[in-house]
Formats: sequence, C-alpha cells, structure tokens
Amino acid sequence: MTVPKLEDELENLRPVVVVDDSNSAEKPNLKGDWLNFFLLLLLYTMQGVPFGLALVMPIILQSKKNVSYKDQAIFSLVVWPESLKLIWAPLVDALYVQKMGRRKSWLIPVQYLMGACLIYMASNIDEWLPETRKPDILKLVYSFFCMGMLAATLDIVVDGWSLTMLKRNNVGYASTCNSTGLVMGIMISYIFSIFFTSEDFSNKYLRFRPDVGGVFTMNSLLYAWGVLFILITTLIAIFKKERDNRLEDDHVKLNIVQNYSLIWDILKLPGIKLLALTLLTAKIGFAATDSLAILKLIDAGVPKDNVMFIQTPLFVVKMFLPLVVAKYTSGPKPMNVYLTATPFRLLLNISFGVFIYYTPTLIITNGFVNIPMYYYALLIFLVSIQDILDNIMRVALLSFFSRISDSRFGGTYMSLLGTLSSLGGAWSSSVTIGMVDFLTFKQCSLDHQNSCSTANLKNMCKTIGGDCVVIVNGYYVETAVCTIIGIIWFCIFRKILNNIQTKGRSYWLVDIKRPR
Repeated sequence: MTVPKLEDELENLRPVVVVDDSNSAEKPNLKGDWLNFFLLLLLYTMQGVPFGLALVMPIILQSKKNVSYKDQAIFSLVVWPESLKLIWAPLVDALYVQKMGRRKSWLIPVQYLMGACLIYMASNIDEWLPETRKPDILKLVYSFFCMGMLAATLDIVVDGWSLTMLKRNNVGYASTCNSTGLVMGIMISYIFSIFFTSEDFSNKYLRFRPDVGGVFTMNSLLYAWGVLFILITTLIAIFKKERDNRLEDDHVKLNIVQNYSLIWDILKLPGIKLLALTLLTAKIGFAATDSLAILKLIDAGVPKDNVMFIQTPLFVVKMFLPLVVAKYTSGPKPMNVYLTATPFRLLLNISFGVFIYYTPTLIITNGFVNIPMYYYALLIFLVSIQDILDNIMRVALLSFFSRISDSRFGGTYMSLLGTLSSLGGAWSSSVTIGMVDFLTFKQCSLDHQNSCSTANLKNMCKTIGGDCVVIVNGYYVETAVCTIIGIIWFCIFRKILNNIQTKGRSYWLVDIKRPR
C-alpha cells in the first residue's frame, strides 16, 4: 500500500467552504445503480456470516450446563472489535494502492484473511468446543475476537465504499443493503450452525433414516465458509472495477496523521457531540431483554433448538423489512421512525419479564417439560415484535448515518458513527450479562444462613440434601432498572434527535483548513 505524498496533498487540497446540497434533494432512483446495489448486498451478506457465528455461539454454550454467566460475559467481549474499529479506520482511509482502488486495496486481502481464519477455526473447533467437557472459553474468545476484527475492518471498507459506489441520491439505500445483507448472512450461518449440526433436527427433518450427528459438523461448516470467502473474493478482485476517487469533484487526500486528526475534527462538530451522547446511551433501556431474555428461556427449560426454530422464519421477515421501510427511512427524517419504535421496545421489556417469570409454570408438568402450543404462540409473538422493531430502528439509524456522513472521508466518518452505536450496545450488554449473577441472591432451602454464593456453599447445601433457591433474580432487577433508564432517555433525547435530523448536509461537513 502507498501513502499519498504530502506535497501532492498541499497542492490539491483547499479550504472547504460550502458544498452543494442539491443532490440530496433528488429522489432516489436505482436505474443504472442496480448492479452496485446487488454487489453491496453481497458484501454485507458476507459480513453477516461471521457476525452470525458469533451470535449463535452463546446459545450453543448456554445449552451446555457447565457454562456459567461469567463465561458468557467473557465471551461477550468478541463483539467489541465492532466498537473499537475507529482505532484503525483512519488507516483504511489513508493507505491504499491507487491502481487497485481505495476500497478494494483493503477488501480483497481482508476477505482472504477471513477465509483463512475460518479454515483455521475449522481445524480446531472440535478441541475448543467438545461434546462432553467444558468448552475452552478463552481460545474461543481469541479466535472469534480475531474474526470480529476482520469483520469490523470489512465494515469500515464497505460502509465507505457504499457512499461512492451508489449515486448521491441513492445513498439512502446503503442502509437497506446493510440491514438486509447482514440479516441474510446471519440467517444463513445461524441456520447451518444450529439446525444442520443438530442430530435431533437432522434425524427428524433432514434424513430418511436416523444417524449419528448432524448433516454437517461445525468443523466442515467453518471450512466451507472459509473456501466460499476465498472464492467470492477472487471473483470480485477480477471483475469489479472501482471508480477512481481522484475524479470526484470534492476529492480530498489525507495522510495517516491527518486522518487521525480528522476523527477529532468530526467529534468537534456540535451535532456529532450530541449524537455521540445519544448513541452511547441509546441501548441501555433494552440491554436486559436483548442480552438475557433468550438465555433465560433456555435456563427455564425451553429447548435450544425450539427457540432457534422459532427465530429462523423471522430472518426472512428481517431481510425484506428494510425494503418495505426504505421509503420512510430514505427520506429527510429517518429518525422519526426510530423514535416511534422506542416506546414499544420499552414495553416489550415488561412483557418479556412477565413471560419468562411464568415460563416454568406454563411448560413444566409433574417435573417434566411439556410445552403447550399456546406458549409457542406467545413466544413467537413476542420475539417477532422485538426483532421487527429492532430491525426497523437499525435501518433508520443507518439511513441517518448515510445521509449525514461526509463522503470525502466516508470510511472514517461512517466508522465513527458505527463505533459510537456499537460501543453503546457492547458496554451495556457486557455490563448486563456480567452483573446478573451479582444481582441474583440465593438461599439454601434447608439452611437459611447459607447464601449459596460460592461453590463450597453450594456443595454444603447439596450435602445436607437441600437446593439453592433463588430469592432475588438479577434478570428482573436489571429489566426494571433498564426500563426506567430507557424512559428517562426517551424523554431527554427525543427533542435532541428531532432537532439535529432537520439540519442540512453542510451542517455535518468537516471544515479542514490547510495551507494552499
């Protein structure tokens, strides 16, 4: 990769004053842009595969009774690369081979590395995730963290490319490609990882005769993903030519130091300051439900495969939902959709809390799990509403990011906004999972002085024939606290978001002053 020379930069760069906003008023029209639209959709779908693998792993771990919430909290660190990508986003914007293309210079090698990473994981997954012994949490975290860093880098590249690959009046569709593509990738990896590796599911629905193991093993599945990544990347490298960014009217070259200082320039914008505070706190209200609800259902006795089977059809809904809401989110006020959905998601906190509380009563009869159909109907309803609202809010937020981002520094600008949003979700999720055991209080049924707070105390309770009974469940405490914080957040930030989304494109441009 090459770094543009400073002398060339000083010759080409000039003070930025006002940028014509006229294009932003044009109506979206994908005529002539359909191939680019589908390529973006494919690139985001490929991103969704590693995200889906990381998403499904906590559910696989939770189904193994020897995995604690402390282990889950440690594994939740694998989502942090998405929140830390701003550290290397300026490098992605500044370093590239001009002949190869500003975005392809990173896309091609990183996707090849992703393929190699998946193949390496395939060769070790049986050791890290054994059938009987306790999983090797740390090695799983290391490998998934590395895969997350590669996926986060791809996110920087594709987000930046989407601002120039599509015409200016079509950039609102970038959020549609993002949401739909990611969901497609997550769904595909989700289905294969849960169902096609399940012996019960394979024997019941996929085989004529029962056999041992699933149709695929996790080993073969990861290997197949790795080979597919390498194949698709090769085709993109050969057949897709990137537009020369030097031909753009507002083209600006920055070196590495200037790209890092650009982050500070963006953060100094008044609108970004308010938006940063908003994004870092936006997901507190939903943290308990988003992070723990499914895990608590599995703890309560609902089979893992059944929970996943219920969620699978929702992926199809989430794939096409962005296309349906695109006409509302691609307009000048996409955050109206986000704000409308927020109160309903807060109400779902209470609904899930009540539902999980009564789950043992509804599904356990005479000590055996016997789940009635009406229970599944209620579960499908709640999960559907939660996923649909979450996806609508995500599309609205991404559309807003695409609309306000300065395309001259698309990778860094979009990465900053994405980092702030991801960081808001990552820290609230990690804290929520990590605190649930701390906020849960137990007591031995035959010795009320025994709090069952340590392994020794639990063993003492079992020795005398007692059981450790939950007196206060941390999940319900967190649900109540998160809901209250969410209501306060909505009252404070509703006016702020309504105000900043009305600002024109020039309000979000970075004014970079340099010598002529």
